Amino acid sequence: MRISIILPAKNEANGLRQTLPGLKAAYPEAEIIVVDDGSTDDTAAVATEHGVRVLSSPYSMGNGAAIKRGARAASGEILVFMDADGQHNAGDIPKLLERLEAGYDMAVGARNAGGQANVGRGAANALYNRLASWMTGHRIADLTSGFRAVRAERFREFLHLLPNGFSYPTTSTMAFFRSAYPVAYVPIEVARRIGRSHIRPLRDGARFLIIIFRIATLYSPLKLFAPAALGFGVLGVAYYAWSFAKYGRFTNMSALLISAAVVVFLIGLVSEQITALTYRRDD
Repeated sequence: MRISIILPAKNEANGLRQTLPGLKAAYPEAEIIVVDDGSTDDTAAVATEHGVRVLSSPYSMGNGAAIKRGARAASGEILVFMDADGQHNAGDIPKLLERLEAGYDMAVGARNAGGQANVGRGAANALYNRLASWMTGHRIADLTSGFRAVRAERFREFLHLLPNGFSYPTTSTMAFFRSAYPVAYVPIEVARRIGRSHIRPLRDGARFLIIIFRIATLYSPLKLFAPAALGFGVLGVAYYAWSFAKYGRFTNMSALLISAAVVVFLIGLVSEQITALTYRRDD
């Protein structure tokens, strides 16, 4: 099957100088696409010099947007996504492809603790992995890894769900699990990135917090809303019992908490139905 290797790149000229020669040598028949996300350096020029296909944006639209552009333009039946900053090794691609040949629809390169950018990012990723594993009922080794191989037909089903920002790996992984497309994880080693990361803790902290809620709402909203509703309900009943024992009456706070429990549960129920429609496939 024809393979398309897609590298989203923003100001990654130095990383591409190191990454592209190895890719070209290892996969001379593969389609290699560099999606230049509004770079202000020589990213596009370096990619052109190495004879790969270049898709350039006039301004930066985000990592996820670059992934979507590359996936739409690719002609391969298998899509391989990897970073352009030198972290990912072209020698690991066969490991991912082997899992697809074994029947999986997506294979993800899973980093170990030493492969995380820093302690904070490692702790956050560990939290995402645990939450996603609980939501899906499957062990998820690396929810946010950008190094993955997928069947193009399957991946394009979810392009409309992918955000333009950094959480495309999270969204695509949860979408595959929700649609019962098998996902495999392959342990990999990653190198230190070339250049500076485009992720800023203060700017992107809120976005990564939202990822947690996206994980739940993308897969099964009731798993998020039902416990919250139960919590409000228990508090409401407990407060009613206390106020009745002390004052002999039903208080407004008890009514508010019990009402909140009902409203939150109904929101979760409606969200569950919307999620089911989102992943509906009409053959």
